[in-house]
Amino acid sequence: MAQPGRLGASSPAQNGAVSAEGTPYSNGPVQNTLMHSQVLVSQGYSSPFPESYPHQIPTKTPLNPASGLSNYGDSQAVSSLNSYQRPGQTLSRLPLEPNPVTPLQNTIPLSRMSSPPSSQTPGAIPASSDSFLYGPNPSLSSNWHYGHPQVGSKINHFVPVSTQPSLSGNTNLSRNNQCTSLGAPSLQNNYMKTGSISPPTNQPLPTIFQPTRAPIGPPPSGGPPLDPQRKISNSVPPQPQVISTVNQEASSQLTNQNPKMSRNVGYSYPSLPPGYQNISPPNMSERPSTTLQYTSGLQPFSQSPLGANHLTTSMGGLSLHSEGLRVINLLQERNMLPTASLKAPVPNLHEDIQKLNCNPELFRCTLTNIPQTQTLLNKAKLPLGLLLHPFKDLLQLPVVTSSTIVRCRSCRTYINPFVSFLDQRRWKCNLCYRVNDVPEEFMYNPITRVYGDPLRRPEVQNATIEFMAPSEYMLRPPQPPVYLFVFDVSHNAVVTGYLNLVCQSLLDNLDSLPGNTRTKIGFITFDSTIHFYSLQEGLSQPQMLIISDIEDVFIPMPENLLVNLNENKELIQDLLKTLPQMFTKSLETQSALGPALQSAYKLMSPTGGRISVFQTQLPSIGVGALKSRDEPNQRSSAKEIHLTPSTDFYKKLALDCSGQQVAVDLFLLSGQYSDLASLGCISRYSAGSVYYYPSYHHQHNPVQVEKLQKELKRYLTRKIGFEAVMRIRCTKGLSIHTFHGNFFVRSTDLLSLPNVNPDAGYAVQMSVEENLTDIQVVSFQSALLYTSSKGERRIRVHTMCLPVVSTLNEVYLGADVQAITGLLANMAVDRSISASLSDARDALVNAVIDSLSAYRTSVLSSQQPGLLVPFSLRLFPLFVLALLKQKSFQTGTIAHLDERVFAMCQVKNQPLVYLMLMTHPNLYRVDNLSDEGALNINDKTIPQPSILQLSVEKLSRDGAFLMDAGTVMMLWVGKNCGQNFLSQVLGVPNYASLPLYMTYLPDLDTAESARIGGFISWLREHRPFFPVLYIIRDESPLKATFLQYMVEDRTESALSYYEFLLHVQQQVNK
Repeated sequence: MAQPGRLGASSPAQNGAVSAEGTPYSNGPVQNTLMHSQVLVSQGYSSPFPESYPHQIPTKTPLNPASGLSNYGDSQAVSSLNSYQRPGQTLSRLPLEPNPVTPLQNTIPLSRMSSPPSSQTPGAIPASSDSFLYGPNPSLSSNWHYGHPQVGSKINHFVPVSTQPSLSGNTNLSRNNQCTSLGAPSLQNNYMKTGSISPPTNQPLPTIFQPTRAPIGPPPSGGPPLDPQRKISNSVPPQPQVISTVNQEASSQLTNQNPKMSRNVGYSYPSLPPGYQNISPPNMSERPSTTLQYTSGLQPFSQSPLGANHLTTSMGGLSLHSEGLRVINLLQERNMLPTASLKAPVPNLHEDIQKLNCNPELFRCTLTNIPQTQTLLNKAKLPLGLLLHPFKDLLQLPVVTSSTIVRCRSCRTYINPFVSFLDQRRWKCNLCYRVNDVPEEFMYNPITRVYGDPLRRPEVQNATIEFMAPSEYMLRPPQPPVYLFVFDVSHNAVVTGYLNLVCQSLLDNLDSLPGNTRTKIGFITFDSTIHFYSLQEGLSQPQMLIISDIEDVFIPMPENLLVNLNENKELIQDLLKTLPQMFTKSLETQSALGPALQSAYKLMSPTGGRISVFQTQLPSIGVGALKSRDEPNQRSSAKEIHLTPSTDFYKKLALDCSGQQVAVDLFLLSGQYSDLASLGCISRYSAGSVYYYPSYHHQHNPVQVEKLQKELKRYLTRKIGFEAVMRIRCTKGLSIHTFHGNFFVRSTDLLSLPNVNPDAGYAVQMSVEENLTDIQVVSFQSALLYTSSKGERRIRVHTMCLPVVSTLNEVYLGADVQAITGLLANMAVDRSISASLSDARDALVNAVIDSLSAYRTSVLSSQQPGLLVPFSLRLFPLFVLALLKQKSFQTGTIAHLDERVFAMCQVKNQPLVYLMLMTHPNLYRVDNLSDEGALNINDKTIPQPSILQLSVEKLSRDGAFLMDAGTVMMLWVGKNCGQNFLSQVLGVPNYASLPLYMTYLPDLDTAESARIGGFISWLREHRPFFPVLYIIRDESPLKATFLQYMVEDRTESALSYYEFLLHVQQQVNK
């Protein structure tokens, strides 16, 4: 039973709870700590290849012959670290890399573990409502616990007690980590600046690299100068290649065959200059800044090639930024919101190292100062975790083609800027500290055309890099891009008119679908029956095939239902033109979504690909049929709302899809309750996306029509990665125990992503398993292996380096309040589903109280009156209050259940920058925009107004204010707004002429109109979703919605910011 007021790392996986029969399917913390080799073989997942992923159909192994349950290999909470491979330790789990060490036989028997204890279990630990748990089973002396469950401990997984036994392994924590250092000296304390951390801000994404071609010549035929005792080889190692590309998906030089390392792709490596130039592209839409640049390009970084640690640098003369030491009394200094967008804190590393670090928009940690011990982390009462945006669209990305991808022989880490070169022949891994040999090919410097300087390689100069994967990274030829569209054509769907827009958008973007000559496409429609469309070459028009037996669906003529796009384009275009008119007179009201999805799965299983489902109502017939659970009387309550799935059908089908590399994206266009809590599982577990358009109608809701049109174009044309897997590695001593996002955890730390898109974010929770007292920095690395739409197998690698600290004050000084808020939001969604919404809200409040109490008692020397916080956490109470008022967690408002569930889906899947904007919107005054501090982009002037506090105190009736809440924008016009703004921007003679319902700005030929139009377009640019605009006046019904975003003001069911601070102070001073 869930403990009130605590948010646990062991709450069921972020992607759902245990199924009704007790089979674990969720994607959260891994529950099976031992992935036995027999289980893996039975599933067909026994791949010997690096980051590889299976292409065999998984065979389900019954857990209990009598029950009929099957093990899908899903794993949830990591209760020990036995599942992680370390130097000297071999595990029977799905390997990601070819390891030269012969694996030991796994002789540990599978054991059975009883279900999680219920509330009546004597061993359960009582919890007060004022405590916040960040890990399984804390001790009584600590409200926060980040470690894994101890041996024999009773774990509260916050899941229903099951009568079925579950698989478990040995829970003993193994600490025998053998790292071969070959006598190499340990890392020196030369990474960090002296003193404490300061909170400077960082920069936007790197700018475009414009290469200056260097003289290209073959490498010297004599090879590198070797040791006198060694025989000099006359063979020339294969010459690597590097591409610096703006969009590698669109590269015309990529072929459709399997990647072969001997061919040329893009620039040859010797064309790279010593450094990437920071030249701002004309369309760069980021604000200028004078702080540190994060660049993905090569950086001149001279190091001693023979030193034991290639990051040795003088630390003298580095001073501390005084702002970082400030102690803030929030009751006296409430207005701490910066007037510009808040940037991530810069880690306290030497500038030569920091300039090589990963951009925080891609890879970010909640604590930029990592505590040395778990005890220190527990004292801080702050969560430790990572937030990732691994497939983000990048303006510039180095792509390396080489026959040798250099990786650690032990932990399989990719070589990166933070490894140590002991000499020209050896490098030490920065994660497990094993010493590895440097391949001869890696020693060739194509810039100088000489051997002996591996430090010039792009792999060592870029924290973000992409590799063209050689053949050993694949089990079969890369799959072709396959797109299947499944349309609801029931009467309700026809009334909305969505099919006209979707088919027209497909016609307009058919040539822009990511792919190549192998691209395939297919269509299914459904109401109470399933309709397939044969697009066989030679037909004069598409042929409809109707399956009326939805209880046992089968695929008629499967070879003609998914066809080559280029070879059958005319038939496909004919179908898209006629499809909207085919069902206009349909009176069929039933919806057989479940059988339609089963049919789509069977059709896609042989190849994998993407299924796009458009649904307009509650499924009512066949498998997966649902009943309404929306109770209007319960909408404003924090209790008894249905956030859990009502059936596990969609979850199980999603797992089957994931096993065949099929992802399902759901477009829900409905004005009625459709049980998104159940339907959303089909996308959550298959690494898909959910789109929701409430009350969609082609005539009555033009705002939603525009939103669907813009977002569908982005969806159809954005880049996509197929059959992907992602693994996150970290320095020895740290461990990952919970994942958040849309995916399926195939083994303990391997995320299965049948599709990966550039708009998806992920989060992980971590703990300090072993003391980090002997090291000064730790590193984190994510590796995403995927197949591009051009048929290339690629590996995108991000590496981040952070300092280790030994004092509580330094931990607080390095806190990243936005990342902390984002991780807490993910954990609160899990808690809402596994326990209750009220428990999640209590846990969020207690997160603030616990951390500020710890700061007050453990860091502050004198107990002063007021609410004292470190400068880094000055916005923590404000952001948590904003979370409490966000649609996912708010109470007291009549929020439709599907809208709340969709908001939770966004929390779990949105990158941090958009999640924060949806949580704490930006408010600007826009009736007096000026060119002062404006950006100049493509000869357009983009004003940069100050960000205001979210309070009606900041509004005035003589002005106009723009609320940017991420997915929606609202322009509130005061009654006494100036005549100039009304006429020059809104095109009305006076305030009374302003319509109550206005959703666009007129395009006027005035300077004022150009300014605000340019500003709104700049805000919308590059977002994965389209923010609709509402222009409202005082009498508008939407004014109440506008005021709901004023998170600092009091509402009927929520405290004001000042009242919340007083409540926190009262609890902190207890």
